[in-house]
Amino acid sequence: MISIDVTSRRQVEMIDVTGQVREAIRRSAVQTGLAVIFTPHTTAAVTINENADPDVVSDLVMELNKIVPFDDHYRHAEGNSAAHLKSSLVGASETVIVAGGFPVLGTWQGIYFCEFDGPRRRQLHIQVVGA
Repeated sequence: MISIDVTSRRQVEMIDVTGQVREAIRRSAVQTGLAVIFTPHTTAAVTINENADPDVVSDLVMELNKIVPFDDHYRHAEGNSAAHLKSSLVGASETVIVAGGFPVLGTWQGIYFCEFDGPRRRQLHIQVVGA
């Protein structure tokens, strides 16, 4: 398993980690298999989406904030219930196919670490398994 640090600067932020995932796969020396990208935080997530147009990420953040508002009379005492809900909606992991030593992604796809309770320093774990 390869772990990387991810530092967010805003409360809600999507950070492109595609390059770090590619490097982790390269370091694993696996040519064909699967890579699991996982965050062990209950107020963060991992997703795959477009990385060509930054407006897509802005729109995703805007709509997630509308769907799950920061203040909605939640009962959780820490005050970060919205972050927990967003994390569950998006999910804590993604699995990508590895072929030729690279993640198989569409032309416009990137892998994002999703921060919902920042700013913070977080961990992202990548496990690459050969076929």
